[in-house]
Parts: sequence; structure tokens; C-alpha cells
Amino acid sequence: MLSKKQARAFFLGGTVVTFLIFIGLTIYSFSKANDQSNDENITEAVVRGKKIWEENNCMGCHTILGEGAYYAPELTKVIDRRGEGYIKAVLMTPVDWAPNGRKMVAYGFSQEEAEDLIAFFDWIDDIDLNGFDTVVSPLSKDN
Repeated sequence: MLSKKQARAFFLGGTVVTFLIFIGLTIYSFSKANDQSNDENITEAVVRGKKIWEENNCMGCHTILGEGAYYAPELTKVIDRRGEGYIKAVLMTPVDWAPNGRKMVAYGFSQEEAEDLIAFFDWIDDIDLNGFDTVVSPLSKDN
């Protein structure tokens, strides 16, 4: 059994050690060497694509990096899964598109707008996901 003095010392020592480990890991996590944001690859096309994404409320149906709605497929690695040609065709089609019974509005984006959105998706695809490359949304998987 520990005496009160020993228990207090054990508690305080453990708290200090745990706090120091927490501070060390926090500093390590925020160091530039561990930056996984891919921000150095942001181009004007990526910025325009993100603006188009927001203006058309794409997140109202789709998910990127786990954020958004789950009505339509997760788009984090959509370029890797589907390819640029397929994505461009879907974005530029003048008719409503209804895969798997879920209807996507025909935005009929221009060539430039579609390329900007593809640049945005491609930039998202290059973010390091710490090995979580598999998409968990069942809507994004082929049937």
C-alpha cells in the first residue's frame, strides 16, 4: 500500500509526465514535417473549383473528407475511382443523371467549370489520409 504522501507524489508525477507527453505530441503533430494538408499544391483552378463546389451546394448531397451529406457518393477519391473523363461527362451533361435511383441535377457546367471542379477533386485526392484510403460510404462503391 502507498502512503498518502507516496500516492500524492505518484499522482502528481504521473500527471506531469502525461502532460509533457501530450505537449510533445502536440508540437510534433503541428510541425511542418508532418503537414499533410497539401496546401502547397493549391492553384487558381483548385480555388475556382472549390468556389463552384460551394456555390452549387454540392455538399448538400455529397461528402468530401467525411464532411457533407450522405445522399450521394463520397467524392474524396473520385478521380482515382472513376477517372477524369467520367467526372467531366457527368458534370457537363445537359440532362438529369440518375445512377442507382438517386437523381443528380443536370448543372450543365461549362468545360472550364468542369475542369476547375476536377482540379479541386484532384487536389483533394492528393491529401494524405493516413492510410484511410478506403471509402466507407456504401454509395461510393460500385454495385
